[in-house]
Amino acid sequence: MATIDRQTATLALAHALAAAGRGLPVFPLSATKLPALRSPHHGERPPVHCRGECGLPGHGVHDATTDPATVRALFAAAPRATGYGIACGRAPHRLIGVDLDIDTAHGNDSVGALRQLALQHLFTIPPTVTVLTPSGGRHLWLTGPADTTIPNSAGRLAPGIDVRGSGGYLVGPGSVTTHGHYRLAPGTAHLTPAPSPRALLRLLTPPRREPALPGHPGHPGQETTPGRRGEGLIQFVLAAHEGQRNTRLFWAACRAYEHGFGDTLADALTAAAIRTGLTEQEARAAIASAERLTLGRGSDDGDDDRR
Repeated sequence: MATIDRQTATLALAHALAAAGRGLPVFPLSATKLPALRSPHHGERPPVHCRGECGLPGHGVHDATTDPATVRALFAAAPRATGYGIACGRAPHRLIGVDLDIDTAHGNDSVGALRQLALQHLFTIPPTVTVLTPSGGRHLWLTGPADTTIPNSAGRLAPGIDVRGSGGYLVGPGSVTTHGHYRLAPGTAHLTPAPSPRALLRLLTPPRREPALPGHPGHPGQETTPGRRGEGLIQFVLAAHEGQRNTRLFWAACRAYEHGFGDTLADALTAAAIRTGLTEQEARAAIASAERLTLGRGSDDGDDDRR
């Protein structure tokens, strides 16, 4: 556990000011990685829709600013802040954070999953700012174009990969939390956030879903057969180890339903899952949950296979 003291708070402000000077909107965080300032609407009857329009601080990521005087004022109001958040999706950088989590307990290999996606979709992650997290993971900083809004997501791209986009934030390097320090990876301190490859942007942007016409499997132009992408999803399931079988199957099924060929691929995904050790009943249940979630028929989530 990291030591939290007055010097830590002073250093957090210094790091935040340096980031703001590079055009990154920042705000203070507590040692728990949550916003350090209490909401001015605390105690009000929900729902509260204020995003800072009231003019008071305490709106989390909506407080983020590049103005040094305002940064100092925010930290003065949060003397126990030990770190800072960087708002994603905001001009001028329109930052996109790719969070590669390390989960050795369940066998998730987020770095390998990203590498597999890169091979499958023919893109390369360019040299960019990389932040090492206390848990052994890493944050890749990329930038997006002004006409593209990247949503936040957890595990949608692949198990163990979270994405911070519009409305989200990253813990800035130099921050201290109860679990340790966030620091720049060696050799990346001189870099600027690199533009995201177009192929990765397409993966990060959810496809627009439209209801199918009665009697038709999908709209013109919508992919209704698995093709090479379906083969990639099947291989993704087949590569699952014990502890990640259900998670991988659920993720693959979600992607298939998002792209309009979930029903077509369901049997092949089931067969692949059975080969990894799941029963047919378990596989069918995970695919059904993915269908309900993806098509808006419920709020089921795929549970990790823990056996």
